[in-house]
Order: sequence, then C-alpha cells, then structure tokens
Amino acid sequence: MRLALLAALAVAAPSNGASAPPAPTLAETPVLGRFVDKGELLSASDFASAALTMAQARDALTPSQAAGMEAARRLNAGSAVRRSDLIKAQLVRRGEAVSIALRSGGLSIVSEGRALSGGGLGDLVRVVSLSTKRTLDATVDGSGSVRLSAH
Repeated sequence: MRLALLAALAVAAPSNGASAPPAPTLAETPVLGRFVDKGELLSASDFASAALTMAQARDALTPSQAAGMEAARRLNAGSAVRRSDLIKAQLVRRGEAVSIALRSGGLSIVSEGRALSGGGLGDLVRVVSLSTKRTLDATVDGSGSVRLSAH
C-alpha cells in the first residue's frame, strides 16, 4: 500500500523540466497612502501609486473619482479604493440637530428637528420636528439642513 502511494506521488510531482507559472502582470494603480477611518472624507492627496496585480487593481477608483467621498469603513494604507468602499459625504448624521425648511413660493417656514437617519446631499432622510413631535421625510439640502417638499 505504501509503495503504491509513493509511486502515485512520484508521478504527480513536477519534473525539473516543468516550466514555472507565469509571473502575474502588474499595473501602476492609485492606492491609499495612509489609513483612513470610517467617516473620513478622501482627497486626492490621500493617494499614492503602487504596482498591483491586475486582480488587485480591478475596479480601483482614481483619486479624482474618490475625492469628496466618505469612507464607508476603515481603509488600509496601500490598498486600492473601490466604489463599495465609499459613500456620499454625509451632511446629516443620525441624532444630529437639523434645520427643517418648507418653502413654497414666497412662503418660508423653518423649524428645528432631529435626524433619525443620515444622508448625503439629495438623499431622503427621516427627521422629527421638535415643535410638533411629528416624523417627516425630508431631503438633505446641506450640512445640518433638510427641506420638505410642498405638495
């Protein structure tokens, strides 16, 4: 039995004449030059260049594509950044005080509220009005401000 196993291993072992697998093709790719914590905004200056395999470089964003976006999770230095690693910059965060505005023609009503969810510019978020205690759906208009649409 041992002899049969040794014979099978000898047949399966590569011979000295076997060629080595080809070296992976490398591509210069934008990578992070530092660690980025969740919630940090990225800028073009956060990037460096490194030679990565084609598989590692696949779908990597350029510094200009990633600039102004926010890290969805902690990102390691030396890693390529992909669309799934980033989210729109959060202008309203859950639990944050917000200014709720309703504008219709010349009429403008502004009230204070609290965000129940977070979002970036143009995102729909849930807020609660502090004066009426009603929960509303509003659109993020800027940093700490949302707007209601008048129907």
